[in-house]
Amino acid sequence: MARALRQHVDEEILDRAAALFAQHGFEQTSLKALADAVGLSKAGLLHHYPSKEALHAAAQNFAAVRCKQVFDQVASLPLGRARDRRVLELLTDTALDRPGLVALLFRPVTTPEAHHHDELLSELFAIAPSDAERLIRVTGALGALAVLSLAAHYRGDKTSWRPRIVETCFNALGHASYVDEHRRGD
Repeated sequence: MARALRQHVDEEILDRAAALFAQHGFEQTSLKALADAVGLSKAGLLHHYPSKEALHAAAQNFAAVRCKQVFDQVASLPLGRARDRRVLELLTDTALDRPGLVALLFRPVTTPEAHHHDELLSELFAIAPSDAERLIRVTGALGALAVLSLAAHYRGDKTSWRPRIVETCFNALGHASYVDEHRRGD
């Protein structure tokens, strides 16, 4: 039981720290701001992580592990609509559960200082290097996912927002939605 509680506390710390790092960047995020965000003193935070650098590395690793878990769950699916929807469902679930983590994960998409986002997007959504339209659509879908999941989180209404978030992001990818497909048949 103590181990599960410790893991939960660590995940909460990492999620809140990830949100600050995503919002302000590493250099502009102070140890005091991190400690305040997680409800600990600086000494208490340093008990969990020996430095700001260690906390940043742990938050990035946590995001990478979650991303890998998503990829592992969809790797066997053939490319196309079903795989895209499943990726969006899994990312939405993660975003609703850990909004800071997703903000940090998507930061490279929205900031110029990092360049590994193409690799992440290419793996999850199978984007060819020359397919600018697909890259733009995926970036738009992820932007919508980030904004909408934060809105749902802050409104405290994750359950009813989840299917709408997935559908909005799915439509951003250029796939006709379930509703659109059935309207055409009428």
